[in-house]
Amino acid sequence: MDDRHLPPEYGNRYSGATSQIPELDSMNIPKSSIVPTVTNAAKSPERKPRVFPWYHPQGWSRRQQVLIAAAVSAAVIIVTVVGTSFFDKFHYFSDEDPTNGFVVYVNRDAAQNLNLTYASDTSAVLRVDSLTPRAVGGRNSVRIESRATYDTGLFLFDIIHTPYGCGTWPALWLTDGYNWPMNGEIDVLESNNEGSNGNEVTLHTTKGCNMDVKRKETGSPVHTSCNNSTGGNSGCGVLGDSSTYGQEFNQNGGGVYALELRAAGIRTWFFPRASIPSDISNPTTTPNPSTWGTALADFPSTDCDISSHFRNQSIIANIDLCGELAAQPQYYAEMYKCPGTCSDFVANNPSSFEEAFWEFGGFKVYEAI
Repeated sequence: MDDRHLPPEYGNRYSGATSQIPELDSMNIPKSSIVPTVTNAAKSPERKPRVFPWYHPQGWSRRQQVLIAAAVSAAVIIVTVVGTSFFDKFHYFSDEDPTNGFVVYVNRDAAQNLNLTYASDTSAVLRVDSLTPRAVGGRNSVRIESRATYDTGLFLFDIIHTPYGCGTWPALWLTDGYNWPMNGEIDVLESNNEGSNGNEVTLHTTKGCNMDVKRKETGSPVHTSCNNSTGGNSGCGVLGDSSTYGQEFNQNGGGVYALELRAAGIRTWFFPRASIPSDISNPTTTPNPSTWGTALADFPSTDCDISSHFRNQSIIANIDLCGELAAQPQYYAEMYKCPGTCSDFVANNPSSFEEAFWEFGGFKVYEAI
């Protein structure tokens, strides 16, 4: 394990605030004057000075304070996606599934006619067809991709319901689909079939991005090489517990996933509905990741140049069916005990997809200018 420390700027605060509004807004935010507080540890012959970890403001030098204060003083653009106009901010992917799923991704007109996507003032829903008795050639579903793209940012995803059920392979992720894997992929939420094993946060990259380094996270690392050409494109994942996805997640009222994408690294937090930080839930406050505690998944830049591996990222939400993950016997049959073959089950059991839907309370993106 490599125990090199991360750069001190990894704990920066984001400036600005916004209210939940139905339209996608962009605005310049006045510069902040926030400066981290530093307390010098007292020295005495009887007691050694306290040594603070890299991420603690009390361990920063004066120069680091100045640099960090300058960083957090930068203006930001805040983007809010929620309400009846939610789907206006996305285009509908309707080509053949690149991961060989037993699925037909429909365009926006078809999705609306089939009631597969709809939005209200408080939430947006994206679901699988649960009515067609026999889906020949694949069951109808939806994949949406944001029109806006990002190189960096703080992303807040309010999620009310996650899709689950035999044959499903849902994901909420970021990538540049036209330049994959060169521009990387960040799977914020991904599971398959019943999803009770928990959410796996995963990075997929070209060679040169490794996570066999010192990390600070509550989840369990699955693989340490992010290189898509190794391990069957398994990527470098971090697995959460059963409450982070699926039926248990939904019964608890959902929650907020926060993704921080910066040159210093990528981190993802999960906050159940009952314990969302006040700087996220209160529209008049500013999100401050340094106060959120240990992330669910931590991917530092120690042995991975984040800026070169992750560029031009679109936000994508989809529900694939079967495909290269959910149909694998180790998941479909062995882990989740699903019946028959995946494609036969998906084709002939429409009522089994009544819980196969995403419901989002809204997305927010804080992006430095």
